[in-house]
Amino acid sequence: MTDWEKLDDGERHFIKHVLAFFAASDGIVLENLAERFMCEVQVPEVRCFYGFQIAMENIHSETYSVLIDTYVVDPDEKQRLLHAIRTIPCIEKKAKWAIEWIGSQTSFPTRLVAFAAVEGIFFSGSFCAIFWLKKRGLMPGLTFSNELISRDEGLHTDFACLLYEKYIVNKLPRDRVLEIICNAVLIEREFICDALPVRLIGMNSQLMTQYIEFVADRLLVSLGYDRHYNSKNPFDFMDMISLQGKTNFFEKKVGEYQKAGVMSSERSSKVFSLDADF
Repeated sequence: MTDWEKLDDGERHFIKHVLAFFAASDGIVLENLAERFMCEVQVPEVRCFYGFQIAMENIHSETYSVLIDTYVVDPDEKQRLLHAIRTIPCIEKKAKWAIEWIGSQTSFPTRLVAFAAVEGIFFSGSFCAIFWLKKRGLMPGLTFSNELISRDEGLHTDFACLLYEKYIVNKLPRDRVLEIICNAVLIEREFICDALPVRLIGMNSQLMTQYIEFVADRLLVSLGYDRHYNSKNPFDFMDMISLQGKTNFFEKKVGEYQKAGVMSSERSSKVFSLDADF
């Protein structure tokens, strides 16, 4: 909490609303997987991955909720942030776009592209903003959890793209894919540059717009289409994200299980709780 107290009001406002979006959006992705994709896809390997993804999204949502619970003292503000898809207009707009795809009667490939955009584009600006805080040496707990979660979301996006590019026979026309991707870019740009401006944490809105377009181009290429924006990555620190965390690659991790109960008391180890953090 030491770094949190050092931030100014604008920076705290920005972080709280980004966390509120994340906490809500992971639940939306999870709902789509459980309600639609798991029921529609019959390939065992794909359903296996979706099962893992559902578990991961639950952990992400729990993590963001705990961060909100930790940083926000006022109970009324805390409830407003935890119910952001109904109480905060700029988050409600992003959530509404994603939720509409869950109930959409469009084809599976169309919705697969849409949710690749949700995880690949809707999270991009917020992830980048938190990594900007890391570059400044602020909020180590928040930035470390964000780093781990961003890797997961990158994996989910990559899987959606591979599934579409390698196994979807009737692919969408490029114009239809561009319509979905460009719409997502507009909404993300409005969210991170206008409604919740990154200038609150000292970032340049024009460069953030360029970064979102760069991410969209990368998504298009992964889906098997040509670039649309031809924007370059303006943030060199984002190029390093995929390279970080590999310094200990060759270190051996302990493979043995811990004997049950060794590190906990008899009383605490047998308590069943529905509100434990983890």
